Amino acid sequence: MKRIVVLGGGTGGTLAANRLYRDFGEGAQITVVDRDDDHVYQPGLLFVPFGMADAGDLVRSRPRQLADGTGYHRSEVECVDVDADRVHLADGTVLRYDALVIATGARLVPERSEGLTGPGWRSHVDTFYDLDGAVGLASALAAFDGGRLVVDVLGLPVKCPVAPLEFCLLADWFFTGRGVRDRVELTCVTPLGAAFDEPVAARVFAELLAAKNIELVTGFATGEVDGTARRLVSADGREVAFDQAVVVPLHAGASYVDHSPSLGDERGFVRADEHTLRAEVKDNIFVIGDAAALPAVKAASVTYFESEVLARNVGQFLDSRPLDASFDGHATCFVESGFGKALLLDFDYETEPLPGRFPADTGLPLLKESRLNHLGKLLSSWFYWHSLLPGRDLPGLPSAMSRAGKQFPEPAGR
Repeated sequence: MKRIVVLGGGTGGTLAANRLYRDFGEGAQITVVDRDDDHVYQPGLLFVPFGMADAGDLVRSRPRQLADGTGYHRSEVECVDVDADRVHLADGTVLRYDALVIATGARLVPERSEGLTGPGWRSHVDTFYDLDGAVGLASALAAFDGGRLVVDVLGLPVKCPVAPLEFCLLADWFFTGRGVRDRVELTCVTPLGAAFDEPVAARVFAELLAAKNIELVTGFATGEVDGTARRLVSADGREVAFDQAVVVPLHAGASYVDHSPSLGDERGFVRADEHTLRAEVKDNIFVIGDAAALPAVKAASVTYFESEVLARNVGQFLDSRPLDASFDGHATCFVESGFGKALLLDFDYETEPLPGRFPADTGLPLLKESRLNHLGKLLSSWFYWHSLLPGRDLPGLPSAMSRAGKQFPEPAGR
């Protein structure tokens, strides 16, 4: 019987394990490993500071999301012995594998930014990228009656790169509803040269921020967070003052990757072929989701689209057949813009977010605010728990991006 070990019981690991169990059934021994039993619906963290979601509703049991017959082992991972095809766990267990799936995501490393975890951390400097921070910000925002609120992305890559923009837009709605928006100055700070890293969407978001009187500071590589003086200091000496800072800390791969020679890059992310998802380090290792060093964005939708190709390729590898190189970096993201509206992005490695309709000419509007998109965002959590995590194929959401409905620019020279 083939032994498949999946490191990580979050979105990527659960999706991979459930798809693999559907493909192999009792014909393979599938074991998922994670350090705890709490599966957090991370997209919901954005809503907690604004009272739109309860933190307790975002957490469910990891093993209960797995198909019956899938093994679950609770322990920290100590290291992966790539040469010996073994995983060493902190509780002393050694797991042998024929195929290994790395799905341990990205972790926050606030300690790597000067001053971030110093004075003010978890009070007037906080993040909504973890559960404790999101809960803390709910209290902070409820008491914030005026001043400058700054949302700062400390470095890239990050999970869900549109979430900081969403936070700014929801803050505009939130403070308007509280009747204090005219006393609150909102500022979005990013290391990018624009609001988004693709030009068409960048223009849309810049116009949206400007219309809502949200300042955009670009090209700001934060070198220090001074919680005492309440200021951000960039590497080139620029400063942004704040009364409340909402930061997106630096991200890194799981710590065990650093203790596993040749497995990851300098930040602990696992290099892999961008189309097959097979790790560069060895043929029997695959990677999915935020743990991967790929040009695709780190988002739940990307992980879902990856899972179909990854599960197929694990099977192809174990059967000694050629791999499927069809993953195209497909991402589909709802972007909350406040006041009961949202935008929708759909893009891949080659195609930037464009206006149009999704998934076809009569579908949801792309790159345009609408209430339908907002409803889609609200329904995402139900689909996450009941359709996405079980590894079901979602109608209208193939792993490869469709060109239908998109308004492509005319070729140059026509």
